[in-house]
Amino acid sequence: MAVGRDLVVLARRHVGERYDNVLVPKNHRGWKGPWDCAEFTSWCVFQVAGFLYGCTDDAGDPATTEAYTGAWQHDAKTRGRMVPVAEAAVTAGAVVLRYPPAPGHMGHIAFCDGSGGTVEAHSRTRGVIRDVVAGRRWDTGVLVPGIEFVRGAAPLPVSPPKTVIYRLTDPWMEGPTVKTIQRALKKAGFSPGKVDGRFGPFTHAAVVAFQQKKSLVSDGEVGPRTAKRLGVDLPEA
Repeated sequence: MAVGRDLVVLARRHVGERYDNVLVPKNHRGWKGPWDCAEFTSWCVFQVAGFLYGCTDDAGDPATTEAYTGAWQHDAKTRGRMVPVAEAAVTAGAVVLRYPPAPGHMGHIAFCDGSGGTVEAHSRTRGVIRDVVAGRRWDTGVLVPGIEFVRGAAPLPVSPPKTVIYRLTDPWMEGPTVKTIQRALKKAGFSPGKVDGRFGPFTHAAVVAFQQKKSLVSDGEVGPRTAKRLGVDLPEA
């Protein structure tokens, strides 16, 4: 049986490779990028375990089926094991997943190295990198079925950000901080639409464009890293 540690070993071999939103043939063993976060993760799973997971059609042609964080969300709920983020952080090869805010939008996904670190296809400027689990917002940890995982002795303290994360929700987030974010986006040259203090689709799209320009994960969420680059102070959660 495939083991989780093999996913981490394989993923680390690709650190430094380029990021782009492309479809990666999961059965192309020699692929060296570009990647996006979901394609990178699903490619590694196919290479190590021999099956598709986190794809829009897990029974499809591995050369042409698309990986997507929304498909990872679906598979985690229907044919995987969802675990707390703290457990995933000490389990080599587990993934941490941030759901997309709506169909067609991007979330984010990363492999855990078992010691609180990650390996992930991060952004267009940074490519595939090592990072950390802590201080970032994640919705769940996931253990892919058909892979054997070994958990560390105790969960790590992987606390989420201490500030409010501004993002596209239903209903929309509102308030003066949203208006400050919109003004900062507009000043930086990224139009959020009307500066009305409501975090809707136009603000989300402007955040994504800003993140792509500034070497940030382009998930449309304004957390500590994006807020810092915008020059915006976020309130405590």
